[in-house]
Amino acid sequence: MANEIEKYNLLALADIAKINGFTDDDIEKLNGFEYTGPTLLKGVMSFGSSHFTNLISNSGVVASDVTGTGTDRYKVAATQYGTGTAIFFGGVGADYFGMTNLVNTSGVVGSDVTAVGTGREGPAGCSYGTNFDKGIFACGKNFSGINAISNLVSNSGVVASDVSGVGTVRHDLCATEYGTDTAIFALGYSDVSPHYHGMSNKVSNSGVIASDVTAVATGRYLPAAVRYGTDTSILLAGVAASTNGYNTNKVNNEGVVASDVGGVGTSRYGMAASEYGSGKGIQAYGHTGNETTSFSNLISDSGVVAADVTGVGTARYGVGGAHYGT
Repeated sequence: MANEIEKYNLLALADIAKINGFTDDDIEKLNGFEYTGPTLLKGVMSFGSSHFTNLISNSGVVASDVTGTGTDRYKVAATQYGTGTAIFFGGVGADYFGMTNLVNTSGVVGSDVTAVGTGREGPAGCSYGTNFDKGIFACGKNFSGINAISNLVSNSGVVASDVSGVGTVRHDLCATEYGTDTAIFALGYSDVSPHYHGMSNKVSNSGVIASDVTAVATGRYLPAAVRYGTDTSILLAGVAASTNGYNTNKVNNEGVVASDVGGVGTSRYGMAASEYGSGKGIQAYGHTGNETTSFSNLISDSGVVAADVTGVGTARYGVGGAHYGT
């Protein structure tokens, strides 16, 4: 029997060790790659009411200020694209801006790239598609009023021209990814009553924005949003019509927004958010209504928001955030 096992289907143990010509060592390094664990992401937060950049380590530690690159502005949007890179878009300062700034795999924010899309403040950005390698920016406000314009971003960071908007026109909303290749825009403010919106709009894996989904979340604007775990995300804080507007809302892997859960930490708006590590998130900076802050809050891979961490970097709001790194 032992001999039969050793040569089961005429394969000796020595043959099995070298099946298809590969030794154990070859199998560990199949195609020249050896598994070293999950990719640990890092984050970048930049622009805002004071123009600085702060990198986030893969353990969620916020680094000190680096002098900002590009045109001073706030209420910018940001998203990752490609493999390990990110992009900032839009904002307001001396004007409504439509330029972009690319972020490389080392977290360096590049100089201004001439605007393609319409300049506006308070858009939101997220990624979509295979491996979330493409991006989309939507909505915002400028001299012409509030709009629902969107602009796609290729996996090489090229911004496409304006596409007519779908859904309720609004600004100062948030956006994040969910599932394996899809995204969602949510919340925001408009001039039409009710001004504070809680609806959402899903984004397909080809970058198509769907019509409004009836609000579940409390209407609010200038929130943040970030992905956590492997396929879920969370909407964070913002300004609501009432004083008890500090809520969070989880988004499941089908893009369904859950009802409000009371927020943890200091209530504020105009924060930045980013993924870091493996399946974790962070929100930082913002305005309490009385002052700008630099607090941060870590978000676990199960979507639990932790208490305030003493701020690093210059207090500000209207900051953009995204992850980078490979």
